[in-house]
Amino acid sequence: MYSKKPTLFGYGKTTKAIAKLHGGGCTFYDDNTQEAYTDAENNQILPSSMFDPDKSTLEVMTPSFKPSHPLVKSAKHLLSEYDYILDTLEQKPYNIWISGTNGKTTTTQMLTHLLASRGAINGGNIGTPLAQLDPKAPIWILETSSFTLHYTHTASPNIYLLLPITPDHLDWHGTPEGYTADKLAPLLTMREGELALIPKGLTLPKTSAFIVEYDTNEFLEQYFYIDSSKLRFKGAFLQDAMLALAVTKVLYDEVDYDLMNSFIVEGHRQEEFRDASGRLWVNDSKATNLDATIQAVKVYGDKPLHLILGGDDKGVELNELFEAIIPYSPIIYTVGANEQKLLDLSSKFNLKAIKSSTIQNAVTQIDKLHNQNSVALLSPAAASLDQFTSYKHRGDTFMDSVRAL
Repeated sequence: MYSKKPTLFGYGKTTKAIAKLHGGGCTFYDDNTQEAYTDAENNQILPSSMFDPDKSTLEVMTPSFKPSHPLVKSAKHLLSEYDYILDTLEQKPYNIWISGTNGKTTTTQMLTHLLASRGAINGGNIGTPLAQLDPKAPIWILETSSFTLHYTHTASPNIYLLLPITPDHLDWHGTPEGYTADKLAPLLTMREGELALIPKGLTLPKTSAFIVEYDTNEFLEQYFYIDSSKLRFKGAFLQDAMLALAVTKVLYDEVDYDLMNSFIVEGHRQEEFRDASGRLWVNDSKATNLDATIQAVKVYGDKPLHLILGGDDKGVELNELFEAIIPYSPIIYTVGANEQKLLDLSSKFNLKAIKSSTIQNAVTQIDKLHNQNSVALLSPAAASLDQFTSYKHRGDTFMDSVRAL
């Protein structure tokens, strides 16, 4: 198993885990390396410019490398992490892949929670590289990014669960069509009898998989015999829970509402808390794309809404967001790199907007207008790295600012 040492692109968590499988002694090419050196595992770390494709017979890469990256373009034997790990396992665990624009982490965690007693473990984009997962575990539940799917051509899931998608990472994929094609790529390698749960309305490639196209929660209820009234979740979380239960229904004819309801959603996704005056604030910092924010506004928009938007929108067109939130008439507080774009769109769609620039300022401004009947929601519809180290850092800053009022 894993007998052939690959050349590794990018000195990151994924590639370091692969090197560790071989006891070190691998060669890395890394953009952040200026001079060659050897690390504690006897791996050689070289500048990317030193890569010679004629001297390499196998390459595995950090998933986030763009297709335009010089290493990607010059490699002749490039594999994704999934292809390298899954295609070399003598006995593969049962594979469930979960992807989508938002909600894939929560759904992966929910399904792992439901299947933990059956030995399921999770990894992939959720934090644990495949090289660190126990190959003897009976079930692998893999949160799978569009980046990984773009480079994966032979590995294949037994069940593929695709959550609803909206254009995202267009600075990486180039077009909405390219993004969608990568999300649907697993269908190309799936076999007869394998299940793919796919949002309705997409143009599907030819596949041998058994496809179930879903749209509403009502469809999921009827098709999989799930009673949503027995679930404590709401909004996007409700559909995440129903999709996780749909998988257990297919695999084991089992719908355990008590077990599902015992799942605790991680922080920074529609995380509710109250200030010293009892006013409701919601930390939805993990909403880094349009659909996540639209879903959050639908959940809380039945009350007067103070909505903090902004950050790095990754080149996505934002008209769709504003068209969706118009009926809820939120007051918008703009922050981050795309602040001027948000102010211009607010004017175009006749929504009140207040220029805040930072989350701390937004909290101070909201404090003057917020009351017991309104909701203050951080749901940025953008990435955080323009002002923060992560969405968690952004969410913590928001919560700390509220507590300091």
